[in-house]
Amino acid sequence: MSAPPRNPFNPRLAEGVRRFGFRKWYERELLSSHAHLLLTILCSIALVGMLEVFKGGSLEEKLLDVLMFIASGAIGLWSLRRYLYLLMHAEEVANQANCPACGVYARFEVMGEDRRSGQTAVCCRACRQEWTIES
Repeated sequence: MSAPPRNPFNPRLAEGVRRFGFRKWYERELLSSHAHLLLTILCSIALVGMLEVFKGGSLEEKLLDVLMFIASGAIGLWSLRRYLYLLMHAEEVANQANCPACGVYARFEVMGEDRRSGQTAVCCRACRQEWTIES
């Protein structure tokens, strides 16, 4: 059984660093997380709008308003969780991007990846020191 396809906008660390470089991968993670924050804000506005619309209307319209309220709340909670996950994941990886030997930030090549443990082996471009980034 193969793994489900990943979102092309949020590739795994190893794949993203190979394709774009660490800085671009990090930037994409942050942009994606902030897009989810924007969706959370829009859902909050929709929730307030649904409360305002609920005051009048027939029974069918009120039922539709309740369904839209529940949908907006569910989407808002999902997008808030996704925002926090992507933001924390990017920050956790960025905190490990310094070479332990020479201290250079974000200048490494990916050597290998262990998907089960979530570890990525990297090598500094400046001093060739190897270390592991956990994601």
